[in-house]
Amino acid sequence: MRIDILTVLPEMIESPLNCSILKRAQDKGLAEIVVHNLREYTTNKHRKVDDYPFGGEAGMVMQVEPVDRAIADLKSQRDYDEVIFTSPDGEQFDQPMANTLSLAQNLIILCGHYKGVDYRIREHLITKEISIGDYVLTGGEIPAVVIADAIVRLIPGAIGDEQSALSDSFQDNLLAPPVYTRPAEYKGWRVPDILLSGHKAKIDDWKHEQALERTRRLRPDLLKGME
Repeated sequence: MRIDILTVLPEMIESPLNCSILKRAQDKGLAEIVVHNLREYTTNKHRKVDDYPFGGEAGMVMQVEPVDRAIADLKSQRDYDEVIFTSPDGEQFDQPMANTLSLAQNLIILCGHYKGVDYRIREHLITKEISIGDYVLTGGEIPAVVIADAIVRLIPGAIGDEQSALSDSFQDNLLAPPVYTRPAEYKGWRVPDILLSGHKAKIDDWKHEQALERTRRLRPDLLKGME
């Protein structure tokens, strides 16, 4: 998989993209994440990528030209499954979407910034708009990292134990059950006896019951239509 990220603040995301699972996946050749500075696609001497909005509204707007030039350059080199725009009014990012995108070969993620982007970008260049939550951030850089992390960790081989990803929260519309490790007792706080029993079937039943209980209590919306 290759993910190309277009941003005006590459320094904001280069560090997290080169740590932990994301770094290991890239070192193994399972994923390639390339960050592009949109200012490299400008033609003005000040490398400006924004301008005042028509209509007199406050704030600055990302211009269509450098974005179009960047996307056209990338598309001349390879085919892309999706051109994604990170936006608070996009489709809500969730685990099923991450699962689907993890099957893609090539993705472009455009990080929004300033007041927003010239709407012609969204009308003519973007194929998918994604939001990571109902709130507004300074820009789309952090959402781009979130999306890349959620996708890349699902690529076979990215995680040492691939079964681990299958038991994550939201994979089956349930929150994950509690997990414990050694010591079995600390300050009188004991690990549930069932987890020490060695009885796999009973342990699996306990984990499922715990996942259901936690989901009913913390995220009942996930169970709608399931029970």
